[in-house]
Amino acid sequence: MAEELEHEPQPQEPRTELPEEGAAPADGAEPEKKEKKPSEDLFYWLNALTTALVSLVLVFTFIGRLTRVQGESMTNTLQDQQLLLVWSLGYEPKQGDIVVLNKTTVEHLGGVAIVKRVIATGGQTVDIDYDAGTVAVDGQVLDEPYILEEMLWPSSSHMQETHFEVPEDSIFVMGDNRNGSTDSRHEWLGAIDEDYILGQAVAVLWPLGRIGLL
Repeated sequence: MAEELEHEPQPQEPRTELPEEGAAPADGAEPEKKEKKPSEDLFYWLNALTTALVSLVLVFTFIGRLTRVQGESMTNTLQDQQLLLVWSLGYEPKQGDIVVLNKTTVEHLGGVAIVKRVIATGGQTVDIDYDAGTVAVDGQVLDEPYILEEMLWPSSSHMQETHFEVPEDSIFVMGDNRNGSTDSRHEWLGAIDEDYILGQAVAVLWPLGRIGLL
């Protein structure tokens, strides 16, 4: 019988199969992640910061802003140094609103923005009776529970007028602390052109104990 010949197995070339895209390696190791360059992180944060700054500028220019009360002219409704949220977008002044006025209207007060209450708007008349302690708009005496105390005759020679006619597109403003407020009664200030209104004070944001809507 013929002797069977043994065949030695031929060496095989190792297979180099590529894993499918997204599949984990066979040994269970995590796929190698692409490392971010420092320049990419820097660009991301600069872009985010720029977007945030532009958004803040737009908000405080066209929608609202923050302002701080300076002085006692709006006591007891507002206190000195309180932080207010002021709404600007689409605002049209109405009687009774608390408004913030641009500092260019009050250079004789030190060039700071002022906070006052709207008493009358364009085309209306204002009559002040210091003896009775009343303010009348178009002949109608106002109910003013917000004033601090009974209104007295001003000591300033520049605040002796008692009848006022408010020009169109202007407002007549007074402080709630009538005996400690320089406002539209003062001949240097008078009625305020609406262009100088920064917006309506809508809320107190600080201090925490006084937070709330106005």
